[in-house]
Amino acid sequence: MSMSITALCISGCRYIDEKSGDEYAVVKALHMSGGDGANSYSANSLFQRRVLSMAKPVLVKNTEEMMMNLNFPNYIKVAELGCSSGQNTFLAMSEIINTINVLCQQSNQNPPEIDCCLNDLPENDFNTTFKLVPFFKKGLMMTNQASCFVNGTPGSFYSRLFSRNSLHFVHSSYSLHWLSKVPEKLENDKENVYISNSSPQSAYKAYLNQFQRDFSMFLTLRSEEMVSNGRMVLTFNGRNTLNSNPLYRDCCHVWTLLSKSLCDLVFEVYIYLIV
Repeated sequence: MSMSITALCISGCRYIDEKSGDEYAVVKALHMSGGDGANSYSANSLFQRRVLSMAKPVLVKNTEEMMMNLNFPNYIKVAELGCSSGQNTFLAMSEIINTINVLCQQSNQNPPEIDCCLNDLPENDFNTTFKLVPFFKKGLMMTNQASCFVNGTPGSFYSRLFSRNSLHFVHSSYSLHWLSKVPEKLENDKENVYISNSSPQSAYKAYLNQFQRDFSMFLTLRSEEMVSNGRMVLTFNGRNTLNSNPLYRDCCHVWTLLSKSLCDLVFEVYIYLIV
């Protein structure tokens, strides 16, 4: 997964917070690597594509339920939160639109017009994504699907993004494990970019508390923006074991390796400067 180094380095993120005095300075700085080159998010997001494929049955089921519960409205507003850039951005949108189209045909209903709102942080590479919009729409025209209109909505999903009672469907995949800010009280975990099996329990509790605050805020904000009987499908990292140790390797092994790599780089530069 490619991203800016600011998104990875806890000490760097904490520096931004302290010096700027802006509670959301870290959020404003975060973004995946843009463009479509070898080091871009677009070229290094196969795993995220697989996750989207695995979640497809849930996405289809909730889309169908949303349409039927809303009695086949003639207008639908869909939000993709944490869209990043590249072709993955349109995978869920395509599935939602295709599901709506098939259901309308089966039920002898006219397909609705659909607003597709792509959301990510302001520094996200929206330009790379928008260049793909003509191909996305061409695919819809070839299959005679519902009319759709694509627009960008920059901003943190830990803030209000849309007007009240305007969203019919919200989708987010592999985004909500990113926090709104660096948790407090990480002074005893300085050599890690995340919790590891060597972290103190206080570090784990700091991340847990921050996630609970952020996720509660996310749900509160979306409840104001969504219509009654709308649907929301959220996919994000979780633990796959019932091990009682919250710092068990399955939840933080990759970040532990990354921490060690960054520390090695810092150490090598320090040795070079001394010599």
